[in-house]
Amino acid sequence: MLKKAKKTAHFRLVIVQGKVYIEKFRQSIQTRDVFTIWGILQLLRRYPGRLPDLELMFDTDDKPVVKSHLYRRLNIATPPLFRYCGDKWTSDIVFPDWSFWGWAEINIKPWEMILKEMKEGNTKVKWIEREPYAYWKGNPFVVDNRKDLLKCNVSQEQDWNARLFVQDWIREGQQGFQQSNVANQCTYRYKIYIEGYAWSVSEKYILACDSVTLLVKPDYYDFFVRSLKPLEHYWPINNDDKCRSVEYAVVWGNLNPDKAQAIGKAASTFIQDELKMDYVYDYMFHLLNEYAKLQRFDPKIPKKAVEFCSETMVCNAEGTEKKFKMDSLVKSPSLESPCTLPSPYNSNFLGKLVKHKAGLVKQVEIWEKSYWSNVS
Repeated sequence: MLKKAKKTAHFRLVIVQGKVYIEKFRQSIQTRDVFTIWGILQLLRRYPGRLPDLELMFDTDDKPVVKSHLYRRLNIATPPLFRYCGDKWTSDIVFPDWSFWGWAEINIKPWEMILKEMKEGNTKVKWIEREPYAYWKGNPFVVDNRKDLLKCNVSQEQDWNARLFVQDWIREGQQGFQQSNVANQCTYRYKIYIEGYAWSVSEKYILACDSVTLLVKPDYYDFFVRSLKPLEHYWPINNDDKCRSVEYAVVWGNLNPDKAQAIGKAASTFIQDELKMDYVYDYMFHLLNEYAKLQRFDPKIPKKAVEFCSETMVCNAEGTEKKFKMDSLVKSPSLESPCTLPSPYNSNFLGKLVKHKAGLVKQVEIWEKSYWSNVS
């Protein structure tokens, strides 16, 4: 099963007696693999001696690739492949993304630091005093769906209540990333989240802002987003009719400021309380322990593998990469045990949850349809 997972994997990670060994297969995008490995090393520093021996394959690209129906149809075992997101058609194992420990190439700090800055940033401009529009800033050229969103920008002919900006990362880097601090972008009442080539790491930064998240219907999920509920943590946006959907969301929010503020606040509170690094590490801890229980072999150190440790990874790093590693370094073992893993949800509960969330999205669509019928 692991050999099948190697087909697209960037690296094999093996833990033997508390030490980490890496066998790299191909080049990862930027430093995704580096900071993912770094994160696992910090987990071992946080809970020393608590992780069993294990072996896994990790793919650091965007889109999940383990097509569930193919393996069901052929009645063969599903390759266990780790990555950052999944969808309803695949069985890739979803793991926290590299940016929790920093995204050096675009100067996005480690998550623990971002959370503190976001908390402060949310207090700079009161919600009611923010620009009463929907805001988005990003790279629209990675996928047609984002290019389509740009049609909703304000123009001489039409104002869809959206203010959309193209992020030029090359120019931003040349200017020292002065305009890309996520904690300074909570100046609009509404912020749009739309997927890129797959899921986008921008999701957690947008939700951390207590502006109302306008979430364009996604195809992908990361490890935490399925806990969020429409109309409680975000406002759902119709992907097939983005402009009118965004305009209605802003109109509704401006007419119902108390309810709108409550949605934004619920999302930022969820991010601060439920997605703090303590729980990110606990998620990783339980995921790897449960994964290891499924192994039917004793992991061995591959001949081509190299031992990785925090000290050498810091010594071999430079500039921003080194700073972010030092900033996210686990200084000492945790004095507390990981949170208790809850019992698995049964299919009946999950079915009701999915149906309830779908019903809330449908309700918004009905409101939108009624609004536009009256307007026209």
